[in-house]
Amino acid sequence: MIDIGSVDTVLATARSVRRRLDFHRPVPKEVILECIDIATQAPTGLGGESWRFVVVMDPDRKRAVAGIYAEVLEELAASRGIAIKPTQKALVARLHEIPAMILVCTVAERPGEDLARQVAYFGSILPAAWSLMLALRARDLGATWTTLLSSRQQEVAAVLDLPDSVVNTVMLPVGYTRGARLKRADRLAAQAVTHWDGWDQTGAE
Repeated sequence: MIDIGSVDTVLATARSVRRRLDFHRPVPKEVILECIDIATQAPTGLGGESWRFVVVMDPDRKRAVAGIYAEVLEELAASRGIAIKPTQKALVARLHEIPAMILVCTVAERPGEDLARQVAYFGSILPAAWSLMLALRARDLGATWTTLLSSRQQEVAAVLDLPDSVVNTVMLPVGYTRGARLKRADRLAAQAVTHWDGWDQTGAE
């Protein structure tokens, strides 16, 4: 029988961990493979098992990827006129030291501009990325959901020798947590965001 309490805890407390990470403790390859085995049980669409996972542990390649990430973050903050959060600054400052980076990629044919095709395309890869983050969380491994590198496909491909057919979507910086207190976030209640049988019916009493 499924332990609903444990499942709910993992689902409700899978937070982005940027600071309280052990940058010196290696993450065993067998643990990463175990988590990827779980991730590939995620639902997928017509494209089938198009997911691929690129695990980066080489110091030089991590440094190169971290450099691209920092550039994109700075450009994004400048274009939107917003300040980079302290937690994001902390991650960027040590991103090159992270024990492992996991890029969730797809080899499915690109969808073009059609919305329905884009939904199907990313809907066949992002569930695997989320399942991977949950599997990591269950093993006391912290990660951060980030998609910034998806805007630099060619640069990332050059660093990691990715073929032209590969698209990187989500990158998870991964390391064991150190004193991180992961808890439920302050979110709107289900009743406030749920509609019944149409948009105007919220079920509010």
